Order: sequence, then C-alpha cells, then structure tokens
Amino acid sequence: MLTEDGKHLYVSYDEYHGLIEKLALKIHQSGWEFDTILCLARGGLRPGDILSRIFNKPLAIMSTSSYRAEAGKVQGHLDIGRFIATPKGEIAGRVLLVDDLADTGVTLNAVVKMLKENYQPITEMRTAVIWTKGVSTFKSDYSVEDLPTNPWIHQPFEGYDNLSPEKLMEKWKL
Repeated sequence: MLTEDGKHLYVSYDEYHGLIEKLALKIHQSGWEFDTILCLARGGLRPGDILSRIFNKPLAIMSTSSYRAEAGKVQGHLDIGRFIATPKGEIAGRVLLVDDLADTGVTLNAVVKMLKENYQPITEMRTAVIWTKGVSTFKSDYSVEDLPTNPWIHQPFEGYDNLSPEKLMEKWKL
C-alpha cells in the first residue's frame, strides 16, 4: 500500500510473492529464453530463488552491498563481489540478472558494466526487477511496478534488520 503522500510503500508477503509471479509472467510472455538466473544478494535473492524454481533454471549469486547505515536505509559505497557462486562452473550464455528494485540505478549500472567487461562467456543479458523508482538511471528489461514518487519500500522481511539473537531469545522465551 502506497501512503497518501507517496513517500512509503508497504508490501505484505502475499503482495511481494504476487509481484514476483507477475515478473515471471512478463519474462515468460516476452518469449526470451535464458540459461541462468544471476541474482544480486541481498535484494535479488528472494525473487531470484522463486524465478529459478518457476523457470527451472540454475541460480547464480553475486553479492553486492550499498545500503548499510541506519538498518539498511542509507546508501553508501557500492561493493561488488569479485566472484559469482554458480552450480555450473562459470556463468555463461544467456543470463537473466535479477534484483528487487532499480532504486537510483547505481548498483545495476555498475554490475551490468562489470559483467560485460569481465564475463565474455555471457552472450546475452537481460535484467528483471520488481520495482523501478522514478529517479532510477537504470531501465530494466522487465519490471512490474514503476514508482514515480520514489517511496521507501517497506518489504515484508525488513523487521529482521533490527532483530538480534538476543531479541529472539526474549521473544521465544528460551
């Protein structure tokens, strides 16, 4: 649910999974065949996993990080992992690059550039995200929702950002 002022988007688990299913349909309806899904951790892990299951394709993982401060709400320096974890040796062929959103576009622009320069076995690459914010400098091949007001997206699992083992012990009275 988008707040009246357009500054916050609250997403339930059901809505989140429904959006991933709609993303899968957009990809399927395009007719594009791909060999591997490469998701960007952390945000692309959940959509990547679900898409991997729906399309029955191997899931590769690349770690990226830029949102750390204030429980992941402030963008800082972008770190891109040097290695890709993949069950098929080296990533190659047609690759679907998946993240949860195109926020500013910094991460996706940098990753696409790095992959094109350093992974010549990738013959074709397309991108898929759930959300694209109005300020994004990156236009994904597949996206479900455009967010012109650039809201902060409250994903259903963000409560874990402030949860510690100690708080879990207290919650579960262990």
